[in-house]
Amino acid sequence: MINEQLLNPKSIVVVGASEDVTKPGGKILKNIVDGNYKGKLYVTNLKSDEVQGLPSYRDVADLPDQIDLAVLAIAARFCPQTVEVLAKEKGTKAFIIISAGFSEENEEGAALECQVVETVNAVGGCLIGPNCVGMLNTNHSSVFTTPIPALEPQGADFISGSGATAVFIIEAGVAKGLKFNSVYSVGNSAQTGVEEVLEYLDESYEEGKSSKIKLLYLESVNKPQKLLKHAASLIRKGCRIAAVKAGNSEAGSRAASSHTGALASSDLAVDALFQKAGIVRCHGREELANVAAVFMLSPLKGKNIAVITHAGGPAVMLTDALSNGGLHVPAIEGPKAEALLEKLYPGSSVANPIDFLATGTAEQLGHIIDACEHDFEGIDAMAVIFGSPGLFNNGEVYKVLHGKMRSCKKPIYPILPSVVNVKEDIEDFIGMGNVNFPDEVLFGKALCKVYKTPDPSELPVTDDIDVAALRQLITAQPDGYASPGIVQQLLDMAGVARVKEFVSDRVEDLLATMREVQYPVVMKVVGPVHKSDVGGVVLNVDSDAQLQAEFERMMNLKDATGVMIQPMISGKELFVGATYEPGFGHMVLCGMGGIFIEVLRDVSAALAPINHNEALQMIKNLKSYKMIEGVRGQKGINEDKYADVIARLSALLVHAPEIKEMDINPLLGEGDQVIAVDARVRIQN
Repeated sequence: MINEQLLNPKSIVVVGASEDVTKPGGKILKNIVDGNYKGKLYVTNLKSDEVQGLPSYRDVADLPDQIDLAVLAIAARFCPQTVEVLAKEKGTKAFIIISAGFSEENEEGAALECQVVETVNAVGGCLIGPNCVGMLNTNHSSVFTTPIPALEPQGADFISGSGATAVFIIEAGVAKGLKFNSVYSVGNSAQTGVEEVLEYLDESYEEGKSSKIKLLYLESVNKPQKLLKHAASLIRKGCRIAAVKAGNSEAGSRAASSHTGALASSDLAVDALFQKAGIVRCHGREELANVAAVFMLSPLKGKNIAVITHAGGPAVMLTDALSNGGLHVPAIEGPKAEALLEKLYPGSSVANPIDFLATGTAEQLGHIIDACEHDFEGIDAMAVIFGSPGLFNNGEVYKVLHGKMRSCKKPIYPILPSVVNVKEDIEDFIGMGNVNFPDEVLFGKALCKVYKTPDPSELPVTDDIDVAALRQLITAQPDGYASPGIVQQLLDMAGVARVKEFVSDRVEDLLATMREVQYPVVMKVVGPVHKSDVGGVVLNVDSDAQLQAEFERMMNLKDATGVMIQPMISGKELFVGATYEPGFGHMVLCGMGGIFIEVLRDVSAALAPINHNEALQMIKNLKSYKMIEGVRGQKGINEDKYADVIARLSALLVHAPEIKEMDINPLLGEGDQVIAVDARVRIQN
């Protein structure tokens, strides 16, 4: 849908242009002119023959033929007819409609929007908006807002679902020295949304020419699979993507009848999607701007950071932020450290943080950076904090920093907090093409987030599911919770080890099975969804008499259709579950059982299909991971076996989208044994 006429138009018309630059039609025209647009520029205004020094047409029908791009700043009710004339009489193939009053407002507006989309589609055109601030790139600045950021091919591509938020994010980025290649405000996304723009950026990507930084602001994920496909593809090509997804309330329509359904949310699905794609998820404008600034510098290849400072407090706070986020600020010592110390003023420290005092000079900063680059092999990157108490300017220091950032192979992150005292020096530093992180803690958190975001996960190569047998079984099932026998077959098909189960509505049958099973056993009622809540689970049944008594009691429970017995086994309670999220597919959750899931909600989530390494990472992400490893002399759980269950369940679900919810709870783990004790499956065709 994105086309050459939108990206590099040979001619543009601003429909509804104004002399008044406080109006959208006036400001868009001014921005296009101020941006030194090289093509032919036309304007229309119903009442004027000249607007901002350009001859004005009173009717679009009077415009010359072949107008590539039309920017509409007129009332919504006039847009369909205007688009019709431009598309069919003037050969216009690209439209930006900034006007509001469409589907975001009422049904009448939605009908107008549909008319516009039909016309644009009929000529194979592209539509941005309506209800947006416009778009800009290195060829034209067709937006009615400011600031217009510094534009260059290697700047960030930014796609936003909100015009106002796009402006605020640009402002946050410009203050840090962030540059842009393009900005798309998609508004109502009537034809072209965030996903379609990302698709274009992926399919048109050229190594060495295209920007490697993509920033997204979304208020909804309308096409999750398209977003996943193209984000992962771009990241595999060497790009880096960060996104804010606003709105993280739970989906109120979900039937939370299972543990998984109660724990899952639309926001958790977004988290899982971003993680699978390799997108760095941010939760605010400043965080997105900080992450984008990190992207502008060389990728961090290791965990060890040297904190270089002339101010102790910020260095301590940065060290805390880095350490708490999983990066290291290792001690620096030895002969080479002593040699560096001799080049600094008395009282300095090179222990890391490297503190060269408030009186530190530009020359000393150069010595420190050189030592970190060449002498301290255990250091992977440098964070330099250098402000000013207002007694002198920092220009010389920042010139040294600028040069070292270009000559060193290890990344150098400039943290320049004196945004008032040395404002002009910082502006000069940014003007030389650098980024700046004014706040050391926000920088530290952003760097940790970037470092910890995994690469896009690779799809499983194969699975050993008998797909034909599985499809035959699933399609034969009615809607609702599957019977224990069907659940057992599904677990067997997935290759998940399970405790033997015996089910009957006759006590004689259960007593007969005790010839094959030794007491004690577990008894569970069949029928009620929440067995424990109705007294439908009894542990340590150790005699025929107790079995018979409990059978009679359970069969009198509401909805009871039978009773299940299982051998008693021991181990730590684990949990694996899945829920089907429309558009996203199956979201698989794992965690410790018991209080960890019931109260603490300690779970990891990923989207199916899940490979073994991805499942292992899910386990390691749990807050309770230490318990899985084994603590205080307790035996741990075989993580590979646990991950195997997660991956196998994922493979099953890929071929059975009719399974809307599935819980294996508990899954007992002890040493090398990980075995399903109870499971529940809800099917909906």
